[in-house]
Formats: sequence, C-alpha cells, structure tokens
Amino acid sequence: MTTLRKLALTALLAAGLLGPAAAEETKIGFIYVGPAADFGYNTSMDLGRKYVESKVPGVTTTAFEGVPETAEVARVMERLINSGNQIIFATSYGYLDEAIKLGEKYPRVTFLHAGGAKTSKNVGTYWADSDDGMYLAGMVAGSVSKTGKLGFIRAFQIPQLFRSINAFTLGAQSVNPKATTTVVWTGAWWEPQKETEAVNAFADQGIDVVAEQVDSPITIAQTAEKRGIYMIGKDVDIHDRAPKAWLTGVSWNWGPMMEKLVEEVRGGMWQPSLVTGPILKQDGSPAAPEGEKLVLSAIESMDYFVKGVTGSTK
Repeated sequence: MTTLRKLALTALLAAGLLGPAAAEETKIGFIYVGPAADFGYNTSMDLGRKYVESKVPGVTTTAFEGVPETAEVARVMERLINSGNQIIFATSYGYLDEAIKLGEKYPRVTFLHAGGAKTSKNVGTYWADSDDGMYLAGMVAGSVSKTGKLGFIRAFQIPQLFRSINAFTLGAQSVNPKATTTVVWTGAWWEPQKETEAVNAFADQGIDVVAEQVDSPITIAQTAEKRGIYMIGKDVDIHDRAPKAWLTGVSWNWGPMMEKLVEEVRGGMWQPSLVTGPILKQDGSPAAPEGEKLVLSAIESMDYFVKGVTGSTK
C-alpha cells in the first residue's frame, strides 16, 4: 500500500467515512503445485491472483510455487498464516486434506480449495464447470477427425479429470457416434517425457486429435504439431505455440470467481451445472437413467468412464 493511499485512508477514518474493517489490509496466500509460468493450469490460477489484486481494494497477495501435494503444503500454509494471511487459495486437488486439518487449528482463517467434496466451517471449495466447454471441444474433435480415433492425456484418476474425458467423448459422439477416446495417464501433473511418448504413441495408432489435462499443454501441443495431428488445449490459450495443431481449447478465467469469494470472505461452495442422463458407463451399465440429473456428490465422486472411452480407470 502506498504512503499516499495510507494518508487518504487515515483522513477518511478521521472523517468517520470508513470503519476500521474497511481500512484494514487483507492478506491472501496462493499455493501452486507447479510454476506460475507453466502456460497452463498454474498460470490460470496466477492470472486469477493478479485479477484479485487489481480489482479488490486493500488486498495484497503472496504466492508459493512448486509445492507438492504432501505434508509440505501444510508447512507452507502455516508460514502464510504466521505472516498474517487471512485467506488461502489452495489451488491443487491434493491439498484438501491438509486444508481441512489446518482449518480446525486456525478457525479464523478461510481456506478456499480447488475442487473436492470435503468442506468444514472455514474450508470451502471452488471450481468451474468445464463440462460444457469440453463437450463442445469434443464436437470439434469429432468433426475434424478423419479416423474417429481420439486421444486424451491425463495426470491423475480424479473426478474432475473423469468428467472432462467423459464430456469430451460424449461431445465427439454427438457428431460421430462411432468416435472413441483412448486415455493415457501420466501419473504426474507435469511429465514432459511421458507426454511426448503418449502423443507419439497416439499418432502411431492412427489417433489424429489429442486432448489433454495436465498442468502445461506446451509439450503436447508442440509434439502434436511435429506429428501432423491436432490437439485440444486446456487452462490457457496457447494457439500461438502450435498454430498448425491447435483446434480449440477450454480456458479458465478464475479472477471474477476469486474476487467474489474474497469479497464475501467465506468459503464458497461450488455450484455445478446439472448433468442429465441417459449416461452409460464404459461397460454399458447405466450411470444415470434418461432424465435423471447427477447431483454434486455424484459428479465430484465420479470414478468411471462413459461408453466409448478406451482405457483403465486405475
């Protein structure tokens, strides 16, 4: 906060125009599992942080990068709390258990976690429903693919990723009922060598459109371009990095949501879009009968593929 701004706030307080709470500076901590400059998921979260700083008066932010989804994140959270941060955005899926534990220890701190079904009095989750976007991206992939064979490179077997794969596949099948999606799991949010190998393996199998949900899309996009196939991006628009391969993508804009949460100073529960049946699982069994709507708990605990996806959920 600048000296001029401090003087202005002091004058307003003296005039009785602002209460002490309005003048008090709010410190907010952000924690990323990878580098903020990954041109993917962590970049999207950091853009949200910058948006909050630019839009919400009296806010300062601190960001920690490359924090693993282990007990290490608890130490980083403690460090932020001891530095006076009242709100913490824990932006990676594997941070939730530690946030719940620290929420009990620090009831006056608000923890906002990216995704997940667990909450408490001061630990909330936030997420954005990209299902519709992934469905539309699947329609694009299904329309462009000459073979009807699509590929998807994912990091971990978690509900958000199952949702994206399933929405993508259903979108592709809406324009090409015979379209199939083959899935490869890398076991890490950022694993360039495995990502390269997966794209090359897909191309060798006749798969001509590859989608992804890992932290950084750069490796997948550039490898797809070298192999002469297409790709669907996620998190951040990087079409300029692989213009010949890029078809479209689903990008996050976390800023307005984060701004709202900060202004409310409380954990905001994620409100999902409604997913309606009929939906068939990979083995043909029903996941949702025709007309039935999947509730939040069913969506956030999704652990299956829809019919038409090739690959193991384990």
